[in-house]
Amino acid sequence: MRNSKKTLLLMVMSLLLAGLHAQVVIKGVVKDSKNNPIPGASISIKGSYDGGTADTAGRYSFKTTEKGQQTLVVSNIGFKPSEQTIKIEGNTITMDVTMKQEISELTAVVLSAGTFEASDRKRAAAILDPIDIVTTASANGDITGALKTLPGAQQVGESEGLFVRGGTAAETKTFIDGTLVNNFFFSSVPNIAQFGRFSPFIFKGTVFSTGGYSALYGQALSSALILESIDLPDQSSANLGFSPLSINAGYQHLSKNKKSSFGASYSYTNLALAFAIIKQRQNYSQSPAYHNLDANFRIKTSKTGMLKYYGYFSSNRLAFTNQSIDSLGYLDKFALRNTNHYHNLSWKENLQKKWRIYTGISYTNNRDNINSNMQDQAEKDVLLTGLEFKNFGLENKGNYFNAKAMLEKRMKGLSAIRFGTEYNFSHDITEYRDYIGGAYRYNLKEHIKSLFAEGDVYVTNDVALKGGLRFEHSSLLDKVNIAPRFSIAYKLGKGSQASLAYGIFYQNPERRYLPSPNNLDFMRATHYIAQFQKSINQQTFRTEIFYKKYHNLVKTDIVGFTEAAINNNGFGDAKGFEFFWRDKKTIKNFDYWISYSYLDTKRDFLNFPYAITPNFAAKHTASLVTKKFVQKLKMNFNASYNYSSGRPYYNIGRDALGYKFNDQGRVPDYHNVSFAINYLPSIGKKDAKSFAVYVLQVSNIFNIRQTYGYQYSYNGIRKEAITPPSRMFVYLGAFISFGVDRSDEVINNSL
Repeated sequence: MRNSKKTLLLMVMSLLLAGLHAQVVIKGVVKDSKNNPIPGASISIKGSYDGGTADTAGRYSFKTTEKGQQTLVVSNIGFKPSEQTIKIEGNTITMDVTMKQEISELTAVVLSAGTFEASDRKRAAAILDPIDIVTTASANGDITGALKTLPGAQQVGESEGLFVRGGTAAETKTFIDGTLVNNFFFSSVPNIAQFGRFSPFIFKGTVFSTGGYSALYGQALSSALILESIDLPDQSSANLGFSPLSINAGYQHLSKNKKSSFGASYSYTNLALAFAIIKQRQNYSQSPAYHNLDANFRIKTSKTGMLKYYGYFSSNRLAFTNQSIDSLGYLDKFALRNTNHYHNLSWKENLQKKWRIYTGISYTNNRDNINSNMQDQAEKDVLLTGLEFKNFGLENKGNYFNAKAMLEKRMKGLSAIRFGTEYNFSHDITEYRDYIGGAYRYNLKEHIKSLFAEGDVYVTNDVALKGGLRFEHSSLLDKVNIAPRFSIAYKLGKGSQASLAYGIFYQNPERRYLPSPNNLDFMRATHYIAQFQKSINQQTFRTEIFYKKYHNLVKTDIVGFTEAAINNNGFGDAKGFEFFWRDKKTIKNFDYWISYSYLDTKRDFLNFPYAITPNFAAKHTASLVTKKFVQKLKMNFNASYNYSSGRPYYNIGRDALGYKFNDQGRVPDYHNVSFAINYLPSIGKKDAKSFAVYVLQVSNIFNIRQTYGYQYSYNGIRKEAITPPSRMFVYLGAFISFGVDRSDEVINNSL
């Protein structure tokens, strides 16, 4: 019996020793494509329980009793699973593994050279959302007013629009839900900048391209402002706003099944009271008054599809006089009546096999009635010898239609290709009436047909490429262009990346210089951009250097009674660097950003005698924007400081030898400090069914004299500074939403 037990024990020990002797050690290192270790990676033999985990250095080691041909499986979050064939024999096997990153939206590099973006997908690097815009003290609630605090945009105060990197305002185009918007701003008034027509709260996404933008968009030499309207609201709500200057009300209804909504709003603004209290440089016989009405509906056509409509109507008018610079003791009168309506219908839907379709159409009808007269001090119309041309009537009627269709195919990872077509139609009718009753009519029609294609290729999470091509045909010019676009981004580390962008951009001559007595061509600009960006933990730093070369710019001369384009012999360039820093982390409930731009630009265009720095371009521009939310006081304190170095000014005249400078110089540096206080009494209240904001805003609080340039008398003898209508402007108002509490949105998104 004892011998039997000894024999059995020896047999068990022998089997254990044999098993131990049969085990094979498998070891190695798991690394990524950059030769960095991947700690925590899981390694195992497929179909068995044998395996291990990589340590902080990426090393792993485990034993297995499996034999022969087997499959080694390696996996880790953020990387593609790896399978490698291994032949298990001997005592020790060394198998190093290189894993490729799984390309994901959360970790992939972003193609951002020349572009500021705020959207749901780019929330981590969002720049300006709607709350940002209305709480920027110097913006006055205007989209472009807020964008002027970003690098690349100029501080031009005497004319509406975005002047970007040496380009005119006409070289920046605006798109809503993919389609072009004509007359984005209220109609021009001499030496007074006008605001944008649209509320920032109707948009959920903003892309401000200061250069190198996508091939999906065209007809803009310098910049594209791309806006995406909101989808379905969270719930039904009503809102009411009032101030001494305006009143507005609106309603949004969400269906019970939350698949559709409709809404409308109306506002009326009259600046008479403000102008009575704050003296204006102009003497208004009709203070600016605006009626604005908009309506929308949104229908969820499927789980992935959305049909959206937005319509807008505006009617406004004003009239004022200035002391005439052409004849002392007399007045210049300007009167404007404008009506504008805009409609946008868009549809997007996922199709089978990772295809997606985007379509959109938009229509704008704009009508301006302008009257100009000279008057005596009793404000009676007069006709002065040699200045008869200052008495005229002008009616501009414009009809604009845009249609766009695009298909997108999602590829492996985040890679995608997209292609489509676009059609632009414009019909401008100008009727001019001179001082003796003569009438002149100009009729201008244009058809622009475009094809475009673009691809995003994500090689890894660290490397992304975008390439595109755009083709356009202009019926007015009877010419075609082909515009390539390309950009590349490379991730340098956590939250940091470098990007390069290149593109050629074409644009028709401005309609106000048409028709031309000669054949014209497209204007052209070539962009080169290099960028570094780091965005992590609610802090963003980015810097760019750029070079832009202009070709075929329009040169003008006097043809009949107007300044008209005569050829495309103009040229120019713009170069410089910019930086932007935003910090929402360092100080609790405190948000600030700093921007700076250096611009060196010259161009020979319009009636310039040769290449010079245009009068809208400052060499240095900078902004500091601060926002502090004090929850105990339920108040938000906002301040901003905007600066630009003195811009050049010129008085260009003509003699028998051609155009020449009669006067030139540089205006003083521009400084503007603005301050705003928002009081939010609903903050902190549980189950609040309404949300209110009370606003006090003061622009140019130090009453600094600002000079934008100079205007000259007809004979060139006298000049007068172009200054703001008033040095300081004060706004006081209240905005109330019923049925929805926006407290968390305000606190979390911006304040």
